Amino acid sequence: MTPNPAVPAAVATAAAEAYPRIVGALIRLTGDWDLAEDCAQEALAAALQRWPSTGVPDNPAAWLMTTARNRAIDVLRRASVERSKLQDLAVLSDEGPAADSHGFPDDRLRLIFTCCHPALPLEARVALTLRTICNVRTPDIARAFLVTEATMTRRLTRAKTKIAQAGIPYRVPQGPDLTERLPGVLGVLYVLFTNGYNPDGTPAFADEAIRLARLLRTLLPTLSPAPDTGEVTGLLALFLFQHSRRRARRAPDGRLLTLEQQDRSRWDWDAIAEARALLDGAGEGPYSWQARIAAFHATTGDTDWAGVAACYDALWKQQPTPVIALNRAFAHGYAFGPAEGLALLAAARAGGALDGWPHAVAAEADLTARLGDHARAADLFREAASLAHSPAERDALLERAAARIGEPSAQGQGAVCVPIASAKAATAGCWAAPAR
Repeated sequence: MTPNPAVPAAVATAAAEAYPRIVGALIRLTGDWDLAEDCAQEALAAALQRWPSTGVPDNPAAWLMTTARNRAIDVLRRASVERSKLQDLAVLSDEGPAADSHGFPDDRLRLIFTCCHPALPLEARVALTLRTICNVRTPDIARAFLVTEATMTRRLTRAKTKIAQAGIPYRVPQGPDLTERLPGVLGVLYVLFTNGYNPDGTPAFADEAIRLARLLRTLLPTLSPAPDTGEVTGLLALFLFQHSRRRARRAPDGRLLTLEQQDRSRWDWDAIAEARALLDGAGEGPYSWQARIAAFHATTGDTDWAGVAACYDALWKQQPTPVIALNRAFAHGYAFGPAEGLALLAAARAGGALDGWPHAVAAEADLTARLGDHARAADLFREAASLAHSPAERDALLERAAARIGEPSAQGQGAVCVPIASAKAATAGCWAAPAR
């Protein structure tokens, strides 16, 4: 039989929508995370095997739910578990995830809030979200966190065990509890996007973060009382602004390009338009301010650095972290002169929190060059390159150093922009609002 290329695509599309619903429903009914994931995976495998001959069903998500449910019933029956679990599974309608009467949308929210519970370490929350909600393979998660697959498997197992043993409720918190927990959920999505945004990250993670942000923004208003979704909206806008430049961030030879070097015709202007529209409903929290900063860069003209600096001033009042201080100093240097930027940068580095961080040295190099001391700037760019986290960043900084001492450079230079940290660093709290 000739393989039908449409089947894998149909399975992938159905999985993106149905996987968290299936896993969430089975966890709710059985309390067994591994069983839920295994049955969901087996349903996807069955679809890849059967759909080429039977055709893609009219309701692929319902087919997957029914198949996963039947597999769970078989496993539980062979294990001779209590009758109540089998009865609960048996009453799931064959309409599957499309049936709101069984609470499937709430199951997705329950799953998100359980995976992101503050009782779990932040790295475990991120990993569990990727594995359970996004269906990302454990080896891919391990690579994102720079650990072995066996280590990540143990971390995931410990997280699930803690949920069971600590009695972490599988539910969406209500009222003030929801307001308190929501920033933690958004923080996990921010880290997911970070890993997809970084030069050495996993691009698919950024797409998953955008998908989950959209999902949250859709489902939270269905709760009663509905929470304020301003920061969810701001986070989604930030993701869209940043991701809109993904095709233009590298030259054909793989070099990282600064904002001014990028071919803006390659930006996703539809995503930028959507993000700008979302800003009308954004809040006044950190993610919304970062989105407004990104909006100033998403233009065909010159960046309004005074506007960027004003946003960083507001962001600094809410999050006076070293990385925000670094970004703020850089913005002030471009808005009001390099001397002011260097003064703020010196203050940001005074406590030692930015020691060894290449972007702090690169920011000093850029502002020093704007003062006219090109020899000093070249030395600083080389120092930053020696601290770089990836070959692409190192090469970009060495190119800047070469340009400052008169060596040929491929393109004109632009502002050094502080990127969001790696997935591992971001879980340690290294937040930033990049312009690259």
